[in-house]
Amino acid sequence: MRLKRIGIDTRRESIAFLDDDELTSRALGLHPMDRIMVSANGRSVLAVLNTVEGTVVPKGTIGLSNMAFAKLGARDGTIVDVGPAEPPASMEILRAKMAGRELSASDFGYVTNDIVQGRFSKIELTAFVVSTMIFGLSDNEIIGLTNAMIESGDQLKFDSKIVADKHCTGGVPGNRTTPIVASIGAAAGLVIPKTSSRSVTSPAGTADTMEVLMDVELSPARIYDVVRRESGCLAWGGALNLAPADDMIIQVEHPLGIDAESLMISSILAKKKAAGSTHVLLDIPSGLGTKAETAEKAERLKQRFQHLGSRLGLNIRGLLTNGSQPIGNGIGPVLEAQDVIKILRNDPDAPRDLREKSLYLAGELLELTGTTRDEGYAIAERILSTGQAFEKFERIRSLQGRRESPPLGGHIQDVMSEKYGRITAINNRLIARVAQLAGAPHNPGAGVYLAKHVNETVDSRQLLFRLYAESDEALAFATRYWEEKGDVGITIS
Repeated sequence: MRLKRIGIDTRRESIAFLDDDELTSRALGLHPMDRIMVSANGRSVLAVLNTVEGTVVPKGTIGLSNMAFAKLGARDGTIVDVGPAEPPASMEILRAKMAGRELSASDFGYVTNDIVQGRFSKIELTAFVVSTMIFGLSDNEIIGLTNAMIESGDQLKFDSKIVADKHCTGGVPGNRTTPIVASIGAAAGLVIPKTSSRSVTSPAGTADTMEVLMDVELSPARIYDVVRRESGCLAWGGALNLAPADDMIIQVEHPLGIDAESLMISSILAKKKAAGSTHVLLDIPSGLGTKAETAEKAERLKQRFQHLGSRLGLNIRGLLTNGSQPIGNGIGPVLEAQDVIKILRNDPDAPRDLREKSLYLAGELLELTGTTRDEGYAIAERILSTGQAFEKFERIRSLQGRRESPPLGGHIQDVMSEKYGRITAINNRLIARVAQLAGAPHNPGAGVYLAKHVNETVDSRQLLFRLYAESDEALAFATRYWEEKGDVGITIS
């Protein structure tokens, strides 16, 4: 059959397309949702078969999604062989987990290999994710899955006994402490090659925010060079093939709204270990909308991370922090980048809450790594206030490739208080959703500028927050959502 690139983005799933009539007339013995093998020039790709009507895929042609086409590496129009593929070798292991049985380390090795090789369809991968949520994973299973995910991709290695990292379990809009902590740590002499994620469910990930200021899609060679010269970097981990099985699992979790604790722990540990980290400071916020909505769950997460991390050779210090409201003023890539730059420059109007939390985390990281015994905060504050952290950030920015921040969205809506009183609560999820509907992070200039925080007083018709969007339609979506939900978004009493 002749190959055709369809130009459909199916993310990490390889999909093949055949004309519906041809599938029947050729009697290929194939059916929709079957696995097929497509081969050309000594290379093959496993794909899940779909059928189409009309002229999208002409007779005598097989179409491939973007991911499948890239994997095959053949040109449009190439003659390819098509045939049925065997089910993945780990199907029996998957069925065992679906029945609630505990899996071994070797079992997880087979499963992650089949995931990365594309042998699992979305349905089968979803079954694996749901079964781990229903039955959970024992500590031994988490270690087995984590090691298997590490081995599923590449690993970074640094010539230092101590490689520092900082991570947050998430759920707090505007909590952009990472670039500040990394700059302070690198200025203090720590080796801190920070690899961060893009947003999955939030208005911005650290990589989204840093991308408005610098190139974050770095090869391992560029990371090694930047770290060798400046002790740290601020890179997007997704460009590095670190624990790719984890990325594919996350793509299933997101649309289902699944956030299984065991998978989250394994995901974070795998990414940190694969990135070459030895000492990890873990920020665990608790509050509505976070991964640990109660203090009890946050404490349990802390203990599990520290215990399981030690089994993997990671020195982890968990910190329980207040995640009951957004931190900083900006929510969205450009707005959050502005907060970061203001703090690094020691601007008088920099958000105090984000500055204080960043100093607290940086101080704890300095103590965790043995840079100081009990003066971490004071040293971090001195590095920040003297401009050393900003200088380090700017040198890293220049080495990675400077970018000038794009402008804020030109479509603006001010949301005002309807009464006098004191703000008693701000709903993290609702504020984050408003920023997303405005276009963040896809449109970096979109988002929310939060003018007031919990415990502050407001007058009637005083600014609560300002919405930025890059189109009238996005602004209307966000505004309409707030009008429907706003009474529980910011509570004033």
